Amino acid sequence: MAQQFGATSTTDAVLAGVDLSGKRILVTGVSAGLGVETARALAAHGAIVVGAARDLAKAERATEVVRAAAAGGGSLALIELDLASLASVRAAADALVAKGEPFDVIINNAGVMAAPFGHTADGFETQFGTNHLGHFVLVNRIASLLRPGARVIALASAGHRFANVDLEDPNFTRGDYDPWVAYGRSKTANILFAVEFDRRHRERGVRAAAVHPGGIQTELSRHLDDGAIDAMITQVNADLAAEGKPAYQWKTIPQGAATSVWAGVVGDADDIGGRYCENCHVTTTVSDGALSVMSEGVRPYAIDAGNAKALWAKSEELVGETF
Repeated sequence: MAQQFGATSTTDAVLAGVDLSGKRILVTGVSAGLGVETARALAAHGAIVVGAARDLAKAERATEVVRAAAAGGGSLALIELDLASLASVRAAADALVAKGEPFDVIINNAGVMAAPFGHTADGFETQFGTNHLGHFVLVNRIASLLRPGARVIALASAGHRFANVDLEDPNFTRGDYDPWVAYGRSKTANILFAVEFDRRHRERGVRAAAVHPGGIQTELSRHLDDGAIDAMITQVNADLAAEGKPAYQWKTIPQGAATSVWAGVVGDADDIGGRYCENCHVTTTVSDGALSVMSEGVRPYAIDAGNAKALWAKSEELVGETF
């Protein structure tokens, strides 16, 4: 019987006994938090990790632990990637294609959360442009490098429950901007991307899944002050109590990164393909009536095939490329 993992499983537990020698894995956002831990765990088990980051100097410092942990042929190389600039995304993708070295896994780890209203270099709302469109262009441009049997893992969030995508107004040109609604839209988009990418590539043996790492205290919350975080947790605990569930517990960074590596190299490909995973398993679908955003489950709109196709078409229109 396959090993069962859960909310408290760590990267080391998930990868115990797993040999990743010869596997090439791209991880975005390796300058802090989950990205560094994901890269460390993979390299420690022999993977050849390509880490992408906007600030290479910061990433060099942050990933010293990755190089120290590399074993069995494992290694780390860094590339520059600013997901808020499609020029940077295209340059990074073109350089990877030019090298022609295949990948076994891509983990779309980088992102921003609850950012103030702003725009990317290309005029997209910051969170939708960075979290979704940047990865959309990157992965599609290097899709030819994915070996048969490869996987693409999109880091989403339980925050997808805050909002469905808005294909009529993705950049908040109408109405007031709400940072959590914007975050929710971008995280729903991450899930829908995985659904549609999986549909398009599964016949050649390439699968995609979305994962929720859980609540972890990392740089992702840099736009929130302590009072906002405390208020959010107070509300979450009230919702959980109403559902008869225990109070919320933060995950450690190794626990938070565990679902990414589980879906990327451990979970059964046919089980995870086109699905949303959390706590190291494929989760259930929950209705909009469920209470706490921290409860398990994925909203139906986030895994709807029609919604996924519509987002894909809109994304192509926005970035001016057809994949």
